[in-house]
Amino acid sequence: MRKFIETTGRCEEDAIAAALFQLGLDRDDVSVEVLQRPKNGFLGFGSNPAKVRVSYGVEGEEETPIPMPKEETKTEPVKPAAPVQPKQESQLQPDDEIIIAKEEPVWTPAAADDVKAERIRQFLVGLMEHLEVDATPEISVTENGYQVVLQGQNLGAIIGRRGETLDAIQQLTNYSINRSQSKRVRIHIDAEGYRAKREEALERLAVKVAGKVVKYRKNVTLEAMNAYERHVIHSALQDYPGVTTYSTGTEPNRRTVVAYASEK
Repeated sequence: MRKFIETTGRCEEDAIAAALFQLGLDRDDVSVEVLQRPKNGFLGFGSNPAKVRVSYGVEGEEETPIPMPKEETKTEPVKPAAPVQPKQESQLQPDDEIIIAKEEPVWTPAAADDVKAERIRQFLVGLMEHLEVDATPEISVTENGYQVVLQGQNLGAIIGRRGETLDAIQQLTNYSINRSQSKRVRIHIDAEGYRAKREEALERLAVKVAGKVVKYRKNVTLEAMNAYERHVIHSALQDYPGVTTYSTGTEPNRRTVVAYASEK
């Protein structure tokens, strides 16, 4: 019977690669229909991913959707090994599969006389007004700099697809506050707990992909991510047996490779 799955990606090729990896098939074994072409937006507003339908099976019969594969992966800590060069690569997009517990960071509310905290507040209030978003910044101090949580209702518009708009807001804020300053500070911005959820999703993805890398002994190249998200992947798999990770490419299309390492 003819079967199909639908996947998304930053471009059509990424979406197709994700489907092929999940199915374990080659490009010649399937037919592809582009359902939606990618669209870029300003600061992430109005952007859409590419979406494809990848079909396989006997031609001429009715197509039947199949569920996405689920896979349990067991890990145990071992000593990390030196990186190895990739043999074969495919591309995959993040999915939520396995929950990984994390220790919550300690935040201290910024003092009323904290000059930089007030500058951050004024900049974000003005930016939210310009974007016509009803959101109030709550600023805390951490060991790594300032943590800002935007509080409000229906903040999906300032989060964007996979946090792209939130990343842009964070970059603009860091640039505005740190320009012409001799001592830079790091400003981390979140909304509706998106960052924590995204980290968990990336860690689940890392473990899921690592399990497939070990099972099939085949390297996997993940979608393009920013430096922080790549760091999450590297940290999640640094003690995973049988795999190693490294980054390849140039910004903004730098990607993390999960590679098979038989000696680990």
